[in-house]
Amino acid sequence: MIDSAKQFIDQKNKRLTLLGMSGVGKTHLAKLIGEKGGWFHFSGDYRIGATHLKDAIINNIANKMKDDAWLKPLLENNSISVNSQVTFDNLEPISTFLGKVGNPEEGGLPVEEFVRRQNLFLEAEKKTMREVPYFINQSLENGYDHFINDAGGSLCELEDSALFKLLSEKTLIIYIKTNKENERLLIDRAKSHPKPMYYNPKFFEEALQLFLKENSLDYAAQINPNAFVSWVFPKLVTDRLKKYSALADQYGCTIESDALHDCNSAKDVLNLISGALK
Repeated sequence: MIDSAKQFIDQKNKRLTLLGMSGVGKTHLAKLIGEKGGWFHFSGDYRIGATHLKDAIINNIANKMKDDAWLKPLLENNSISVNSQVTFDNLEPISTFLGKVGNPEEGGLPVEEFVRRQNLFLEAEKKTMREVPYFINQSLENGYDHFINDAGGSLCELEDSALFKLLSEKTLIIYIKTNKENERLLIDRAKSHPKPMYYNPKFFEEALQLFLKENSLDYAAQINPNAFVSWVFPKLVTDRLKKYSALADQYGCTIESDALHDCNSAKDVLNLISGALK
């Protein structure tokens, strides 16, 4: 485990895991630091969608197509093929698969199906993070000196101390801490464009019951899916920020998003990380 600036600077093969909310700058850091090559950029979400959830995503698309009277016979006769369309820069199929809980007539999922998909995603993310040591070795064999694990925003939700210990032993965990203004922008964006998310099971159940109570609803099928996502996101941010800080304190270090956005080169980023380790 890296615990000093000197140890990090002297490390021949640098290995990082990025921690923080979606939109805080993880991918920006990964691309900036890899500008001169030598870094293998491992996208956790891409691996989840392209490998571990691929079949589930394809099945979901195929089932949707069966609801279309024109597409159904083409699908059944193998006249058309279905794939997940997950790419490094397009992770939308994962969000579509996760879906939103609520009224089916408004695009929502029943609670049981929503929870089933949440569980599939959780297991897929755990599998992906456990593969990090393998991909570190693969990257070295393919000529990359350094490795960056661009993990999803839900990394803090895994509740797996053995897995966090593994990541901390193989990589330096770096928490990108956002400021209040960026928090507000993230929340505003979530309200205007509600996006499916992974929720910790306990957090989701408590939030669901509170939403039902506050809106005088009897059951989840009465929920407007977008209304729930917009309502719950600020609470999710508050919950996750505590978890990110706790993980960084135990396993890694913290850098400020403002300082990261002021970086213009890989050298700037490495200096920022070194400063956090001091």
